[in-house]
Amino acid sequence: MNSSSTKFYNPGRMGLYEPIHHIGMWGETFRANANLDPPSSFIIEADPKLENQSDDASLGSLGDPHVYDQDDTKRIDKIQRRLAQNREAARKSRLRKKAYIKQLETSRIKLIQLEQELEKARQQGLLAGSRFDNNQLGLSGTTNSGIFAFESEYEQWVEEQNRQICDLRTAVHADITDIELRILVENAMRHYFKFFRMKAKAAKADVSYIMSGMWKTSAERLFLWIGGFRPSELLKVLIPQLETLTEQQISETGSLRKSCLQAEDALRQGMEKLQQNLFESVVAGQLGEGSYPLQMTAAMERLEALVSFVNQADHLRQETLQQMYKILTTRQSAQGLLTLGEFFQRLRALSSLWGNRPCEPA
Repeated sequence: MNSSSTKFYNPGRMGLYEPIHHIGMWGETFRANANLDPPSSFIIEADPKLENQSDDASLGSLGDPHVYDQDDTKRIDKIQRRLAQNREAARKSRLRKKAYIKQLETSRIKLIQLEQELEKARQQGLLAGSRFDNNQLGLSGTTNSGIFAFESEYEQWVEEQNRQICDLRTAVHADITDIELRILVENAMRHYFKFFRMKAKAAKADVSYIMSGMWKTSAERLFLWIGGFRPSELLKVLIPQLETLTEQQISETGSLRKSCLQAEDALRQGMEKLQQNLFESVVAGQLGEGSYPLQMTAAMERLEALVSFVNQADHLRQETLQQMYKILTTRQSAQGLLTLGEFFQRLRALSSLWGNRPCEPA
């Protein structure tokens, strides 16, 4: 084997086998000194194919810089696309949230407006149910005009009552003569009597409107009884607010309240009987036929009887005021009318606060 055709590893070049031209001299030296001939297993014949493969393997172990650049670029592009997608998703989420909040605010405003419109319609008696009743029962335009007139008069009546309450409050705490105080008391009494006449006229136009209390505020309707307040309940409010009563006054006010309770119970029983008759008139005959003029005629007669009950209830209220005026002194009567007026003012204020309360979104 020719030594010039062999190659040995040369550490000066990484991974390459390079011919060593002085192998012959080194081999003679080894044999001379140690007599150690290198075994044939340590001698590698040069092979062009192996040489090329070794070169390629050495380059591959270091990696192709172009391959690394392509992989890094792909990863960067993928990350950037993902970040862009996340930013777009976050932007859309913010837009949806903003639109949702705007929609909630719009709905809240519309709800407030609707409540105000309903309250206004309720005060004017223009609810859909009232319109349906008027049209179906064949009531003329005079009915609505009578209710509109009552609403306008009642609004003026409340304003005048508020002025009278201020005058009574000033008079009760001031040093004025009984004659001056009596004038204020009698004006307040006449003002209540005017109210009863207004209601009687409105009841003829639409008794169901008066009975439902649509002309009153929401808090006042909680205590409604046949188109107004129970006289016995008003006495329960008034009497504790009066100055010290004599034994005779205590006895007479107690008897008056007892009489009110008896009259209220009689009216209650009459109303229950009337409601039962009205119910029977409506359901009389075979349901589902589609024609019921006879039943509605009988029901109309029952509804007309309600006018009498409203008038009787107001008559009881008026008599109670008159009896209290006879039992009490002028100053006690002024205190009682002041208490009664402030009681109604508080209920109206409660209704206003309740209607304007902030509504939380659902």
